[in-house]
Amino acid sequence: MTKVNEGVFFIQGQDEFIPDSHVYVIGDPASNDLSIVDVGLTGKGNYKIQSIKKLGIELEAVKRIIMTHTHLDHIGCLSEIQKVIPNAELWVHRLEAEPLEKGDDRGVYGMNEFKGMCQMQYGLKSDAFKFKVDKKLEGGESLDIGGMNWEVIHIPGHSMGGIALYHSSLKILIPGDVIYADYAIGRYDLHGANADQLKKSLYRLADLEVDILLPGHNQIVKGLPTDYVRKTAKMWESYLV
Repeated sequence: MTKVNEGVFFIQGQDEFIPDSHVYVIGDPASNDLSIVDVGLTGKGNYKIQSIKKLGIELEAVKRIIMTHTHLDHIGCLSEIQKVIPNAELWVHRLEAEPLEKGDDRGVYGMNEFKGMCQMQYGLKSDAFKFKVDKKLEGGESLDIGGMNWEVIHIPGHSMGGIALYHSSLKILIPGDVIYADYAIGRYDLHGANADQLKKSLYRLADLEVDILLPGHNQIVKGLPTDYVRKTAKMWESYLV
């Protein structure tokens, strides 16, 4: 785990054949009110838990798990994490929370062919992704958690209920898989994805002042160029129709 800034810690994903998302832990450790943002791929729970412990953070201080979205590489090891931190609440955007509560896993796997492959590879049962969601986000919330304030921004397109977390004074953006740090964006051919919505989400993020970009995969960036998000959006605009 790496300290990115005061109250923001980074656990790098361990990619295999299937990518494993990064995990971020946000909140002042002294607050005893920390949040995990995304958890990662199936089988990566122990790695993520041990990474948190190595920083000296007590697991009891983790009060919630916030999902940027619910694709397998981000939510796959949720049940593993919940076994170790059973009292942590689960916060998900309503559009992806409601399917999770019904056991509708189309938004987890994205496509039927991928579902069959993953169930075989990881021994996943048909009800592996049915979860109780403690807080359904809508976007627009201002979260005062862990001694910090984060804005929730609904950024659909890569998934129906994708969200970003934005800290305005620190200029930190956690956008899930909507935008990466190498002029790439999230795919838009999975269940619940929409190219036009993704374009609009990119331009919405382009209006923010961002100095630190913490995406779901690949490198993180400090000192992000002021026009980076808008330039990326323009590069992809003709494809997002």
